[in-house]
Amino acid sequence: MKQIALNRLDELFAAISARQTLLIPQQLENGDAEFRPWSAEAKLYTGLKTSRSAKDAFFPQVENLVGFKVSEQGIELMDTRDEVQPFTLFGVRGCDARSFDILDRVFLAEPVDTFYADRRAAATVVTLACNRPETTCFCQSFGIDPSRPAGDVTCWMDAENLYWQPNTDKGRALTEALSLLEEGEEARAKRVEEDIQAVLKRLPLKDLSLDHVGAGKTKALFDRPEWAELSEACLGCGACTFVCPTCQCYDIEEFKSGGSVRRFRCWDSCMYSDFTLMSAGQPRPTQTERFRQRFMHKLVYYPDNQDGLFSCVGCGRCLVKCPIHMNIVKVINALKEGTA
Repeated sequence: MKQIALNRLDELFAAISARQTLLIPQQLENGDAEFRPWSAEAKLYTGLKTSRSAKDAFFPQVENLVGFKVSEQGIELMDTRDEVQPFTLFGVRGCDARSFDILDRVFLAEPVDTFYADRRAAATVVTLACNRPETTCFCQSFGIDPSRPAGDVTCWMDAENLYWQPNTDKGRALTEALSLLEEGEEARAKRVEEDIQAVLKRLPLKDLSLDHVGAGKTKALFDRPEWAELSEACLGCGACTFVCPTCQCYDIEEFKSGGSVRRFRCWDSCMYSDFTLMSAGQPRPTQTERFRQRFMHKLVYYPDNQDGLFSCVGCGRCLVKCPIHMNIVKVINALKEGTA
């Protein structure tokens, strides 16, 4: 284990940035926090979670895929892809680190999404334990330990130091390149971990049960009457999907300018009325059906296809951002209460 004093964090960031691009959570002028490239003026966001998840580093909201140049001679294909350079993603929380595993099973399955795969291969993920988990956190229900998050490097922070534990070959390579890291006191990092565990025992959602959802529950849950009541106030705004670290739906659009055409993809939401709209019509014409699709995918369909793994990481962002205060925890509890 290594460590560095907190008052030397900028030195650490500068050393990493000199080696490759470094992304850290930073607070924006509007109060939100996002992962942005580090600069000498940048300040590490000290809150728990960024407003949008770290998935942007691998699956950006908008992405150019390819271009076409149209002329009298025909159509010329233009490769608009930039070469992906190695980068470090620092300060990822345990919930977001788990989300990468969930996204990997989608984008790295055949046929592999090479845009996503290139970014994953180029990244070194440095996670940071959650010193003060919030009342909206429920990652423990999904088997995530926020006191010891996964990643190429795991870090803990107390009032004086950052403790640094490499876990993978990528993490060890980065560690070896940072000579300013000193030998660390593992006992002090362990105390941080124990303090976090004490907080976790007091969280209001610590006992959230998932026994009534999961793989094999489609028949039991699909026609439940609770869906109509739960979805009644839903605005279909998609806020929950845009802050979710595991949502992977996207749309493909083309933009014509003069003699060229740009094809890009952008995030989409299953909560929108035109999502998967086809010439034959909308397969889910009501908000209730679209609402049910979102939560059944998280809690049943994805586990069905991925060895029981849920497509939710308990980050709590949907609890915070939904304008009508509807979220996956309310859905889970409502389905449980209706179980005979």
